[in-house]
This record gives sequence, C-alpha cells and structure tokens, in this order.
Amino acid sequence: MGVPSAQAMIRFAVIDADAGFTRVLSKRIEAVGWQFRVLTGPVPVDELVALRLNALAIDLALLGPRAWDFLEEVARTLPGLGIVVCTGRSTVAQRVRGLRLGADDWIGKPCHPEELIARVEAVARRRKRAGAARAAVPIGAGELEIRADRFQAFVAGRAVDLTRREFELLHLLAEAEGQVMQREDIYQRVWGYAMAHGDRSVDVFVRKIRQKLERLSPSWRYIHTHFGVGYRFEAEPIDDNSGGQIGGGEIGGPVKADAEPGASAARSKSKSREKTTKTGRASEASELRAFSRLDGDGVPRLALRGVRL
Repeated sequence: MGVPSAQAMIRFAVIDADAGFTRVLSKRIEAVGWQFRVLTGPVPVDELVALRLNALAIDLALLGPRAWDFLEEVARTLPGLGIVVCTGRSTVAQRVRGLRLGADDWIGKPCHPEELIARVEAVARRRKRAGAARAAVPIGAGELEIRADRFQAFVAGRAVDLTRREFELLHLLAEAEGQVMQREDIYQRVWGYAMAHGDRSVDVFVRKIRQKLERLSPSWRYIHTHFGVGYRFEAEPIDDNSGGQIGGGEIGGPVKADAEPGASAARSKSKSREKTTKTGRASEASELRAFSRLDGDGVPRLALRGVRL
C-alpha cells in the first residue's frame, strides 16, 4: 500500500482492547507511515494531550458508564483532535448522542481496518482544511493583528518579537476572546502535558508577552488576569487620567476648575481659621513658659497664682 504524502504526518491512537483487531490495524498503519499508539484502556485526558495526536479512535464499550463523559471531555479539551468512534452494535440515539458530544465519525464493529484508516484520513483532511481556513483569517483586536498562517503578530504593521511558544499562547487566548481560560488548560494546550503543582510557566510567559505588547502598543491592554483562575484576552484602551491637573505640567496649561462655586473661598477661610488656631496655641504655650519658674527642687510653680502643679 502506498504512503499518501498528505497523511504521512498523522499521529493516531486507538483505545481498544480487541487484540486481534489492533494487531491487524497496526500492520496496516505501519505500511502508511503514521505514528501509531494502541491504548488498551481508558487513560487520563492529560496523557492524550501529551501525545499531540491528530486523530483518535475509541471503542466506547471499553469505557463503561464513563464513556459519554470521557468522549465529551476529550472533545472539549482537544478541540483540534479528530475523533472516530469504532464500537459494537449501537442505536440511532447512541450514534446521534456521540456525534453531538464531539465525535467526527462513527463506525460499527465488525469493520475492516482499511475502512477505519480511510475514515480517519477523511477526518484528518477536514480538520486540516478547517485549520487552514481559520489560520488564513487574521485576528484583530485594538492595534494588534494576529496572523496564525505566519506565526506572527503585528502592531500597526510592526512585527512583535515573539517566540513560537509565546505566539501559541497569545493565539490560544485570542481565539477564546472574552473567555477566562484556566492556567491548567492553557498549559495543556500549549506545552502538551499536564501542569505540575506550583509551575509558574504560564505566568512567566504571559508577563513576557505583555511586556512586548506594551512596548509597541502602550495605549491598549490585551491580556487580563483573573486571580486564582487564569487569563482572559480582550483589547481594552487604557484611560489616561494624568491630564487636567493645575498647571497642566507646562506653561499656559489648562487649569482645573473648582468642583463647586465658592470652593476656593471656602478653602481660604478654612486655612485662615487653621492659622488663627495654631497662633493661639503658640501664644498660650509662650505665656505658660513666661509665668512659670522652677523651684530649687525642680518643681514648676505658676508665678501669678502660686499654684503648685
């Protein structure tokens, strides 16, 4: 069997415990040059993320009561993954449910391995076309333009100096514009495996991206922090509240008007009262020092009344 160039780079895994079926399937897949993995039981979704698959075939009968939840979780966590359900007898209601939860195709057993391979190829082609179509449409926000087809971002025509991983993180957030993405989800999607407890890689990369965007687009804020959760992408102009103060920072600058009529006069009266009060207190202290003396034992007495303090 020839090696189709378009499918030569497919990374494919199958979750199936039928040893005879997977053995024949493995031989056929080796012939077409795919990267292939057989999983004989359900695995955590983060392990599937780490495999960086293009397509996955699942025998739902192997997963038991968790089958539907597992299918939905895989489809939600890996939206770019092509999913083919390859399982035993099923009803129309079950097939409809599976397709609505995220499966791209459904094939019943027994089936020929060549048919499964052909269906996986078809799913991979559709995914590739959809991805190319999305990449061809730039994402615009504020002064920023993100071009997935060029792995580059621009501000007013000037390229932002991003590494590949920085771009992937920025593009991921921008595709989910307005939505809060959890740090763990960001890490899985960009790094390809589960985030270790205490890992701050996402925060470090977000800080680097922010710094680079701020240098070229200082009037806009693009990535917003949701403390204890993650990050949200949304272009928002930064309000400049530095202007409008007295003197305006330059000769002949605008002078800020009083908030209410007569406010200036009220402040003058207040200052006058404060000055008078301070003067009175100083005068009293001066009189006290003038009319007191120290006795030989160091005890102060008032000269006027002779009252012992």
